[in-house]
Amino acid sequence: MAQEVTRKDIWFSSEGTDCAAWLYVSDTGKQPVIVMAHGLGSTRDMRLDAFASSFAEAGFACFLFDYRNNGDSKGDKRYRVNVKEQLEDWNNAVDFVKTLDNIDTDRLFLFGTSFSGGHVMTLSAKRNDIRGTIAQCPYTDTFASVFAVPAVTSLKLVLTLCADCVTRLFGHKIMVPLAGKPNERALMVAENYTYYLDLMAGNSKTFRNITPVETVLEFFKYRPGKYAKDIRTPIYYAVCAKDEVAPAKKTLEYAKQSPLGTIKLYDCGHFDIYGSPYFEEASADYINFFQSLTAQK
Repeated sequence: MAQEVTRKDIWFSSEGTDCAAWLYVSDTGKQPVIVMAHGLGSTRDMRLDAFASSFAEAGFACFLFDYRNNGDSKGDKRYRVNVKEQLEDWNNAVDFVKTLDNIDTDRLFLFGTSFSGGHVMTLSAKRNDIRGTIAQCPYTDTFASVFAVPAVTSLKLVLTLCADCVTRLFGHKIMVPLAGKPNERALMVAENYTYYLDLMAGNSKTFRNITPVETVLEFFKYRPGKYAKDIRTPIYYAVCAKDEVAPAKKTLEYAKQSPLGTIKLYDCGHFDIYGSPYFEEASADYINFFQSLTAQK
């Protein structure tokens, strides 16, 4: 039977910046908790709240937060995506959750998707307090994602980066779309990108489909797939077989290196897993995974 869930507005500090979060809880005593954050440039109200609600109704507390400079969180570098800062936000969020009342800190889980799917892989390899992790359509490899981008799009982004180097001398940074169709100047390109915007961003109060073009450089700093072999706790890899953004072939290569990894292929693209029918299938699988771990001593 579904639990009656309350969603509370919470603030926590990450390196001196106030970050916004929602805490989903039910009045059932100490609960296992899932810490969650979104992918590249996205915000907590872009269908990740739907996953959180499903988990909460199944008996899990959920802590869903926005990165600094994004969503409802504070920060004066709006729409900035920075790997170092986001990993700090994740670590600070986990540490904050462990101070909350009625949270079972021995059953602490992570859920990340897309770019944050890579983040939860990194944290799972480096922290020793994570009971289990779900990495949904995770970004794992620089070159796999870069080579998935059409050549015309890549050229446009490189030229825009060069222009950005000049305009920054005059105090102006160039913004580009996060999502667009193939051959457009955007970081993530897919034929069904409008589905992504309609489904995920349609009800968001804070999301804008923009990011500084320098965000491109963050991909070259980061290859979270290299940590897969070092993850010693259970991790569930939800891989989208038709993924246009984080290609499934490379993700599977890394996922198979995790000693306690569970892998499932979903017959959909990168953005499809947030909507029907894949959302229902995936969320049920995730709940089963988390419940199997909570039952273990």
